[in-house]
Amino acid sequence: MPNGRFSPFNDALDLDRALLTLRQATDGADDGELFLERRRSEALVFDDGRIKTASYDATEGFGLRAVKGETAGYAHSSEISNAALARASETARLAVGDGGGTMAPPPQSTNRRLYSDADPMADAEFPVKIETLREIDAFARDLDPRIVQVSATLAASLQEVVILRPDGTLLQDSRPMTRLNVSVIVEDQGRRESGSHGGGGRAGLTGLIDPAHWQATTREALRIALVNLGAQPAPAGQMDVVLGSGWPGILLHEAVGHGLEGDFNRKGSSAFAGRMGERVASPGVTVVDDGTIPDRRGSLSFDDEGTPSSRTVLIEDGILVGYMQDRQNARLMGVAPTGNGRRESYAHAPMPRMTNTIMEAGNANPADILADLKDGIYAVGFGGGQVDITNGKFVFSCTEAYRVQNGKVGAAVKGATLIGDGATAMNQIRAIGNDLALDPGIGNCGKAGQWVPVGVGQPTLMIGGLTVGGSAT
Repeated sequence: MPNGRFSPFNDALDLDRALLTLRQATDGADDGELFLERRRSEALVFDDGRIKTASYDATEGFGLRAVKGETAGYAHSSEISNAALARASETARLAVGDGGGTMAPPPQSTNRRLYSDADPMADAEFPVKIETLREIDAFARDLDPRIVQVSATLAASLQEVVILRPDGTLLQDSRPMTRLNVSVIVEDQGRRESGSHGGGGRAGLTGLIDPAHWQATTREALRIALVNLGAQPAPAGQMDVVLGSGWPGILLHEAVGHGLEGDFNRKGSSAFAGRMGERVASPGVTVVDDGTIPDRRGSLSFDDEGTPSSRTVLIEDGILVGYMQDRQNARLMGVAPTGNGRRESYAHAPMPRMTNTIMEAGNANPADILADLKDGIYAVGFGGGQVDITNGKFVFSCTEAYRVQNGKVGAAVKGATLIGDGATAMNQIRAIGNDLALDPGIGNCGKAGQWVPVGVGQPTLMIGGLTVGGSAT
């Protein structure tokens, strides 16, 4: 597979012929597109003093979609050729049947660029990347003799997409992605605990492999591990919880964000369905999905249907005002698409997905929020969680949390889980900090078997009356 710029209409397809095939597939349809993709990625894992994994992957292919009403025909192939496209057209065409649809207008064009189109894998030679991982390992072990294992991962990818629409609109985007992650295991008196930290985004590797960056990342991983090493069993019961800024926004993403995606609301399966214009959160709560923030993990110059990404207000001062929409669900609901039509790859059809989902800042001082917490938990790090979209019920595991009594942050607690439902939790927000922060660039979101990169963000929050699951008796 060549490393030059992805140019399928120069290298594999005839543009006029492809456009004719696409038009034949979508004749009488409401919508459709030809999505072409090439993705190259590499990942290096240095674990326990040696290179554990060094992988490189390259894929390319296309997906052709024809949409009529609620039905979509989708065919894809890893072979980019006129013959493969013709076969795919016959399959996608089955969704259109006898036609009768009215083709939706094409997306508004944009020249906006939110990130570089350079290949991040070319930022450093292979030996430099390996040596950086070795230096991280050595640096970590010198920090604390209690470290017994170090794992460092450096990953980069470039996704190149070309979208051809039936009206002849042709769009092209190159989407870089990089990430550095460091994990450590510490041991003291027979007890072992772990800590990890990392981040990245739609930018090159240069900043991530700078010693100032990876040293700070390594120190943070160690700090979290040592916090857990001294943690006590978490209490259990219903109590007030303060969430830290930044990455704890993953709770908002899961418990509320998915419920505000257009398909769930059109089908009536979301806890927020039919509630437009109603109060769904405490006064002062404003939630947006913003795919326009430069270099962020969830940002896109335009989505996987060609619609420019946008800043979509979902909840404004506690009132539900919008949903995230792809083109199909927006048309069926009689609203405009919001640039949230996303797909994992050419082998997947697009659907409404989040980009960077953020709760905006309030006016409270974070220190004052903690001082007002009489008996509860201060949660600043989260791991895995589970959410039921139909009712918003969630269970989240805390990776870093502290006991708070009478406004004083006490010992770290281990094994804490937060249990509740999104609708209730949003109405029990009692204070919103002025310290809005975005996550460091680590989020992935799963839906219907598809995974896409996302971002989250929020200020410090106090939520009243969550159920905390713990092991303390």
